[in-house]
Amino acid sequence: MAAQHSQGIQTLLEAEKEAAKIVQQARQYRVQKLKDARAEASKEIEEYKKAKEQEFKAFEASHANTTSNAQTAVDRETETKLQEITDSYNKNKDAVVKKLLDRVVLVKPELHRNLNKVEA
Repeated sequence: MAAQHSQGIQTLLEAEKEAAKIVQQARQYRVQKLKDARAEASKEIEEYKKAKEQEFKAFEASHANTTSNAQTAVDRETETKLQEITDSYNKNKDAVVKKLLDRVVLVKPELHRNLNKVEA
């Protein structure tokens, strides 16, 4: 009976060892699957980043022309306005200087309007 009892215990120990091996293999399998999933996710993230970067560069390139065209139009408009101001200055400067000199040189001496009210 002792031999049979010992053999039963031995069978249980072997079954326990086998179960521990299976659990260990399952853990290793799970860890490996997690590593693989992380690697795959990283790869997909990199591909997505590259795709979005290319999309952004294409967008930037297509809008760079618009920006430069707008800048050119603003520069042209600025030059036109500056030329108009310069032409106006050159055209009117003599008349303005003459008016200023007339006001300074030709003084009409007369009493101030408030002085007249006080005396009256």
